[in-house]
Amino acid sequence: MKILLVGKTGQLGSDLLRTNTNHEIVAPDRNELDIRSRDAVSAAVDRYRPDAVINTAAFHNVPLCETEPETAFRVNCVAVRDIAAACARIGALFVTFSSDYVFGGEKRTPYLEDDRPAPLQIYGMTRLAGEHAALSSAPGHAIVIRTCGLYGVSGAQSKGGNFVDNRIKDAKTRASLEMGSDQIVSPTSTHDLSKAVLRLIEHPAKKPGIYHLVNEGECSWYEFTKAIYEIMGLGVKVSPVDRGGKSGDMQRPLYSALANTKVRALGIVLPTWRDALERYLKEKCCSDEKP
Repeated sequence: MKILLVGKTGQLGSDLLRTNTNHEIVAPDRNELDIRSRDAVSAAVDRYRPDAVINTAAFHNVPLCETEPETAFRVNCVAVRDIAAACARIGALFVTFSSDYVFGGEKRTPYLEDDRPAPLQIYGMTRLAGEHAALSSAPGHAIVIRTCGLYGVSGAQSKGGNFVDNRIKDAKTRASLEMGSDQIVSPTSTHDLSKAVLRLIEHPAKKPGIYHLVNEGECSWYEFTKAIYEIMGLGVKVSPVDRGGKSGDMQRPLYSALANTKVRALGIVLPTWRDALERYLKEKCCSDEKP
């Protein structure tokens, strides 16, 4: 399968390149393909004629979305629509990503793919709009993957690195810190996610629509942080704090764990978040020790 990958330098895009073994992937950089230009998107699809397009690009700095809503909608919705339409025109599979933040957090059991979205902030609204844009522009060709709490080797440039690496940095300068206990999530390794994505697009029984793909299980950011320090053997004291899901005036969902219902039915099972975290930290320690 020939795949056109959008967003190759991000956490997920870079891990898709690392984990791929079966497909030809072409991955133009931002200078070659500006997804904010419909003409550029159409030209790239015509040039490469891929069997599938995987779009990992997003405007995912949640607080910044509140102050730059037009940019957020342009990247998370309009660009998604344009790529989906180009894929539908040539009959290519379109895979794009969404977020647990499309949900309002009112549940206390993991969200299913057909649960009703109710985003609480601009970021979640733009992601939900992107879902509708993909599925309406390419109804027979679009797969939307919702995921949660991503961390990967390449970090997240717009957020100053990933959550795990930033907590390790904290341990070098702080003996204690507070961490939110109010939000319950499903932290997900982009290594595991990328492997699951490739398995899904290869699966003969896959159908267009929405899928959840996260590491199994749920925890608060406080519990996740404690696990990081326990695994690393770092003596940092972590104190839980309940902020009610608030970041200033912006509300985040208090509960947004996801259930991988549809991929499980296809035989695709992701490891638990604890297992993924242990493997990530082991790999990080080994790479840090190399001269």
